[in-house]
Amino acid sequence: MDPVRNPYAPGAGQRPPELAGRGRELDAFDVVLERVARGRPERSLVLTGLRGVGKTVLLNTLRSAAIGRLWGTGKIEARPDQSLRRPVSSALHMAIRELSPHHRNPDRVDEVLAVLKAFALRANDSSAKLRDRWTPGIDVPAARGRADSGDIEIDLVELFTDAASLATDVGTGIALFIDEMQDLGPADVSALCAACHELSQLGAPLIVVGAGLPHLPAVLSAAKSYSERLFRYQRIDRLDRIAADLALCAPAAREDVEYEAKALDLLYEKSGGYPYFVQAYGKATWDHAPTSPVTAEDVLVAAPEAEAELAVGFFGSRFERATPAEREYMRAMASLSGETDNDMDAAVPTSDIAAALSRRPASLSPARDALIKKGLIYSGERGTVAFTVPHFGRYLRTQP
Repeated sequence: MDPVRNPYAPGAGQRPPELAGRGRELDAFDVVLERVARGRPERSLVLTGLRGVGKTVLLNTLRSAAIGRLWGTGKIEARPDQSLRRPVSSALHMAIRELSPHHRNPDRVDEVLAVLKAFALRANDSSAKLRDRWTPGIDVPAARGRADSGDIEIDLVELFTDAASLATDVGTGIALFIDEMQDLGPADVSALCAACHELSQLGAPLIVVGAGLPHLPAVLSAAKSYSERLFRYQRIDRLDRIAADLALCAPAAREDVEYEAKALDLLYEKSGGYPYFVQAYGKATWDHAPTSPVTAEDVLVAAPEAEAELAVGFFGSRFERATPAEREYMRAMASLSGETDNDMDAAVPTSDIAAALSRRPASLSPARDALIKKGLIYSGERGTVAFTVPHFGRYLRTQP
């Protein structure tokens, strides 16, 4: 079939042609937006899941929903080597710019921008040379005595409170979207939780929508014990069979292409229902199928190409980031985890990994901690680790 008309889109954070199986999350967020708009108390939201399940796509879709209701929005991607102060400044600046055309008092907007600039300027290291200092693009003088103490927890609370008050003036809200939220530093996580706690007590119309790996709730809980009640947690999992079929069939139908039932059976078996894999196998199958309807044989012919692309771009690129010691650790994990009945690599006790490698558990801690920081594994329960990437264990077991 014509590859130009291929509707599938396997890409990092790239929205698929049919966002299937996420209606519950979208409906729940619409309720959050409406409640906040009516002055009702509402918790911030945290999305968790493995890589490849579409957290970033969903985060972007939720942001679009907020923009559609005339909210101010901003988005950042957390990085383990970067303080929260600078990216939050840029994101909130964008949110305030979206709100300012609807505000009747420009001076009031400038007051909040002045506080934002004071907060942003504290990101500069006093020992840094003048040419290396960052200057936010805010054309008002920085405020004094507000959000500029240098303590990120105090400053973030004050900044969020003032930004929320601006949203109150125009009858909407502000939503700050944070991707890879598990990569925030301990001090920044604590500050973010404290700010959200303060806002929830005030009923202020500013919410945080975060997305991260499955251990993100544990990261938040370690920072503030009340974080378990502070956020609404939503686990984003692989698609069920109906949703996976819809993700394949709906875009194809718009191109007058159909799938045979056995082809859909095989595609679900190959992809496991993971959205990224659904798109990857769908794209390869389309390119190899000579005509409609797509058959199981077409899927079998195309599968090696999809698997080769996943091996390089999805699995291999991550494996290459690991050191030899870290690769040894992951290979031991893979050999012990196997594939369970639901096609998932099971969590593995760290003591079993040490026994398999004939090493003391303490001697493997540096490799384990480094893999967690690189986002390749996570510790969902104390004393166990699992891969953040679906089917990663299967991939490692096929490598020499």
